[in-house]
Amino acid sequence: MKPAAYIGGLLGLSLIIVLVLHADVPVLVRVWHMASAAVLWVVPYRIVYFACYALGWRALLRPFNPRKAGVGYILWVTTVREGVDRLLPVANVGGSVVGVRLLRWRGLSAVATTATIITEVVLTLTAVYLLGALGTVVLLSLSPGGNHHALITVLLVSLPIPVVFFLLLRYGRVFPRLERFLSRLVGLSGADAAAMLDADLKNCLRRVPTLVGVAALEFVALLSAAFEIWWGLRLFDHPVSAPASIMLEGLSQAARHLAFIIPGGLGVQEGALVLFGHAIGISTELSLAISAVKRMREILCALPPLASWQWLEGRHLRRSGTLGSHARTTRGRNHAPRT
Repeated sequence: MKPAAYIGGLLGLSLIIVLVLHADVPVLVRVWHMASAAVLWVVPYRIVYFACYALGWRALLRPFNPRKAGVGYILWVTTVREGVDRLLPVANVGGSVVGVRLLRWRGLSAVATTATIITEVVLTLTAVYLLGALGTVVLLSLSPGGNHHALITVLLVSLPIPVVFFLLLRYGRVFPRLERFLSRLVGLSGADAAAMLDADLKNCLRRVPTLVGVAALEFVALLSAAFEIWWGLRLFDHPVSAPASIMLEGLSQAARHLAFIIPGGLGVQEGALVLFGHAIGISTELSLAISAVKRMREILCALPPLASWQWLEGRHLRRSGTLGSHARTTRGRNHAPRT
């Protein structure tokens, strides 16, 4: 997937360049000068998003997590996963692989952790769809005379995706067809990995009350990001209503998830904010400034978790190397010839 991610990243970057070239750069600079240090409040506010996702993930992990990983640790792993997906060219899947690795450090089963992450992805697709649908309804109410047939068509066509995905995972046999990939991901032979993952995943998907609660938490997490748009536009002296902010966030999130192969939704977020911002009277310059606020928050929220993860990786590798060296020395002594 790396070549596809790099190509997607280049296309997204090209789209950003085109949008900036078609914008009034002096106006864009003046808009940024309107902001103050208050814009940085979006960084600590992001804890709402991380907390909702961490609590939901912990609920999914509960049957497999007998006090091995606490809420604080899961919250930290959640921030690392987000940082990997946002800043690294991993097509929004690398964070999940890193999450499995980090929970293995606490003794959790790689197969069980993978099952919870797959379940979480299905619920995220559902939450994104619901938020996109809410955004579409708000857009139709705010801009009733606009031509939104294409958006409605995409919404209707994409409706079966989360439903079919859920049914395939719940009742189908998807993973026996992915044995080679599973053996590399979780470190088991293909047949064993497929059977265990299939069983753990079905156990996750049978817990309907938990699924509903986790989906609600993820919806709240996604919805909370609308505050960034509302707050940023107030600082840029162009306040909008809460429904308008929800519309922009919902539709831009839907666009980013549809273009998941593009790292960090590069260019996709900017294009969606410009497109739907025009529908409610927000200029290209303001839309790009809001996108820049969100990008700034992504970077500032991602760098500390990524740095801490790399530091712990170094400690873990050094400890493993020391233990391995000690074990080899011990074996050598045990097998040394006696004189």
